[in-house]
Amino acid sequence: MKDKIGVVVMILVALLTSSIPAFPHHGTAVAYDGSKTVTMKGTVTEFVFKNPHIQLRFDVKDEKGNVVNWTAECGGVYFWSALGFRRDSLKPGDQITISVHPSRIGAPLGELAVLEMPNGKPVAKMGLNAPVQ
Repeated sequence: MKDKIGVVVMILVALLTSSIPAFPHHGTAVAYDGSKTVTMKGTVTEFVFKNPHIQLRFDVKDEKGNVVNWTAECGGVYFWSALGFRRDSLKPGDQITISVHPSRIGAPLGELAVLEMPNGKPVAKMGLNAPVQ
């Protein structure tokens, strides 16, 4: 009888914990301002295609003509692979247009919102680290 009660308790615990919303392991809302979007034209300097999040580094000229190196945090490799991306899909020197949700501290960092390839085709929107269907 104790074994049956134990099994029932384990099932109830599993059901209760699986119904609690899963929260991400970190808060992008803390680091990035999702209510703002900054769009820039830039030159890719590095495409770091590895988990936990792909990093896209690119140079942008500011209003004074100075080059500023930005980093965009992107979704994981799984999502980008589902979009057809590989390690060599973006190379240093590629010209892109990119929109990011900027860093809350004013650093040249952002969470990727939209990426346009050199041909102008929008290929990714990772607002919640998931591809657009």
